[in-house]
This record gives sequence, C-alpha cells and structure tokens, in this order.
Amino acid sequence: MNRRYSWFNITSLTLGFAFLYIPMIILVIYSFNASKLVTVWAGFSTRWYGELFQNEAFLDAAWVTLKVGLASSTLATVLGTMAAYVMVRSGRFMGRTLFSGMIYAPLVMPEVITGLSLLLLFISIGLDRGVLTIILAHTTFSMCYVSVVVSSRLASFDQSLEEAALDLGCTPFDAFRSVTLPIITPAVLSGWLLAFTLSLDDLVIASFTSGPSATTLPIKIFSAVRLGVSPEINALSTILISIVTFGVISASLISKRAIARQRREEQEALQV
Repeated sequence: MNRRYSWFNITSLTLGFAFLYIPMIILVIYSFNASKLVTVWAGFSTRWYGELFQNEAFLDAAWVTLKVGLASSTLATVLGTMAAYVMVRSGRFMGRTLFSGMIYAPLVMPEVITGLSLLLLFISIGLDRGVLTIILAHTTFSMCYVSVVVSSRLASFDQSLEEAALDLGCTPFDAFRSVTLPIITPAVLSGWLLAFTLSLDDLVIASFTSGPSATTLPIKIFSAVRLGVSPEINALSTILISIVTFGVISASLISKRAIARQRREEQEALQV
C-alpha cells in the first residue's frame, strides 16, 4: 500500500513539474533559433539576443520595470515589516480588526478591482499616471505579502532575547536594530524578493496605473504577443528566467547562512 502511494506521488510530482517546466525549456531552446518562425528550428544562433539589445522599446520598458520593482519592493518591505511588528507585538488596541483587515485585503481582492480603484484615486487627486503611480500601486498590493511573511517569523521569535537586551540597557529601538532585525532578516529578505517578483510579474494593476510615458515590461510583452510571438520575446523571456533562477539560488544560499548564524547567536545567548 505504501509503495503504491509512493509511486502515485512520484508520478504526480513528475507530471506536475513537467507541465510547469517543459514549456520553459522549449522557450529557452527556441530563443537560440535562427529562424523568424518560433515553431520551426533552423539552426543555432544568438541573433535575436543582439536584436533584442538594440530594441529601444523593450529596453525602456525593462528599465521602467526594474525601477518600479526595486522602489516598490523596498517600500513594501519597510511598511510590511512595520505592520507585521505592530500586529504581532502590540497586542490588543483600538482599531486592530480594521487595521488587520486593511493589511490583508489585497490578498483576496481581485487585481482588476484594485487597479480600477487606484486609477480612480489617482484621477481624483490629479496625479498624472507614470512611474510614481505604478510604484504606489505595486507597494499597496505587495505590502500585505511582506507582512504575512515577516509576521509568521515574529510569531515564533523568542522574545527573551529582546528582554535580555533591554535589561542590559538597550532602548527598544536599539534592541530591535541589534537583536530582532538580524534574526528576522531571512524573512525580511524573503518578503522583499516576493514583493519584487510580484512587481515584475504584474500586468493587470500596471495596465490601470501606467501612463504613456511609463510602460512596464509585462505590458510591452503582452502588446507584442497580441501581434504574434517573435523570437525576440523568446530571448527576453530566457533572460528573465536566468535572472530569476540566479536570484532564487542566491536568496536560498543567503537565507541558509543567515539561519545558521541566527542559531549560533541564539545558542551563544542562551549559554551566556
């Protein structure tokens, strides 16, 4: 019986990963295709990478996406960490239910509703749509994800370490900066990476809040695909896959080192 379940799990897992990653592998292979037809192999070539880096429209969209991703993920990480700290450490306070509802609402809110409401807000206050409005929109919907990640780490955090720092003369801010923040750094980095990934991937909200002077890469790719898939899009997608893969591997290594360092510090603190 157990062997049957194990083979079923292995088969299901294999089919699931194949369904997810085989299309990506095919896309990467055909990004080196010499033919303009994306479904006909005509030999190995890096021609489309060269043409991609000469395409000003794609380069401008990539630069806008990078700026928006870095700015919105950083703001979302700061605000989300603050919100998580208040939710976990402040106990009961007036308006807690409303505050938590406003933090977690974007998790279940359809992106179309979020994008439309933000568009109406920007129009009502007379704010021209551009890079700033996209940053504000991405910060709004990605902050809740950071808050969830960081609050889960704070909930399992040993508060006796902070109390020891306070007993030794640290102010609450110094205790947070010297003790709490280094320990929850892996969760903060995970939240930042999640917010950055959500910003890079967003199409719906950005389409509502972007303007003629600011077009993100997902919007540009979607517009180009509607006219037909070109080999340049395959090359661009391959570069994005490589960047994401490198980022995931780097984040995993950093998190493992941070967790190992955290365990050593906790053991040293307990011994003292």
